[in-house]
Amino acid sequence: MRYVVGYSANARGGDAVNLAVGLARRQGASLDLVMVMPEGSPYNGVYPPETGFGTILAKQVSKWLDEGLALIPADVPAQAHIRRGDSEAQALIAAAGELGAAMLVIGASSAGLFKRFSVGSVASSLLHASTIPVVLAPAGYSRTKALTRLTCALGTRAGAEDVLRTGIAMARRRSLPLRLVSLVALGSGDSGATVEDAERHLRQVAEASQGVESSELEKLDIDVVVGHGRTIEDAVDNLDWKKGEILLIGSSRLAQNKSIFLGATANRILRALPVPMIVVPRNYVLQPEELFQTTQIPVVKATKPEAAGPAEVMK
Repeated sequence: MRYVVGYSANARGGDAVNLAVGLARRQGASLDLVMVMPEGSPYNGVYPPETGFGTILAKQVSKWLDEGLALIPADVPAQAHIRRGDSEAQALIAAAGELGAAMLVIGASSAGLFKRFSVGSVASSLLHASTIPVVLAPAGYSRTKALTRLTCALGTRAGAEDVLRTGIAMARRRSLPLRLVSLVALGSGDSGATVEDAERHLRQVAEASQGVESSELEKLDIDVVVGHGRTIEDAVDNLDWKKGEILLIGSSRLAQNKSIFLGATANRILRALPVPMIVVPRNYVLQPEELFQTTQIPVVKATKPEAAGPAEVMK
């Protein structure tokens, strides 16, 4: 299995590499660092380009990628690639398709005071166009150890069955404990939502999901919890998050088929989320290597770059 890492020679690129290493170690995957060069001269006609500028820039990008590869431990296979394109997001999506990547890992922007996540232009474009899961590393993410738990945010709208199916498959494949979370914003009232309500919803979703038998849920090590708070952000803050945990969330119902659209609720979750997030495309079809079957979820070097109000429930 391969993961494409959208690399940039700054802290955001380092965050993405660190998270990708943790993902790869749990999965036994290899990493492809991809850096995108502009299609034309960055001077944009204001100044004439220096003779041989393309070669100079390519050498600089190669140097940056060498620095990125140096961040990856020897136990994680990795290689680097240079791609050209006017759109960094589209170039990364094309590279992921060409390389047969299962996920695309990027770092969130570090802009914004007191924010763990701030989605920049490249991340925003990927979250509206990618046909494979996009993984966001929060600013300052430094952990490279293997993941410890997968939390799956299960809403009430259409598409929840895709998230559940993907979450179960990912947890099985990685031998990770799975936590299913329902977030409830109480507002000025009390919704009365309980863990029993969340478990009932889980079984309803399983019954509607192809490939997930409701009776099989009892055989899995699944923790079901309800996060309460005055707002969705408070509900996220009030949950217990482990080191090495990652959140899985589905795309908005507004997304085109097999693509991602980050909806309003997901954006609000990002404001408070202290762990990385995986966003799954609508109607996402798992790759064959993700369909490693087990009966229970247990508790639990590099090459040179190649050229080229009322109670509100999470919906």
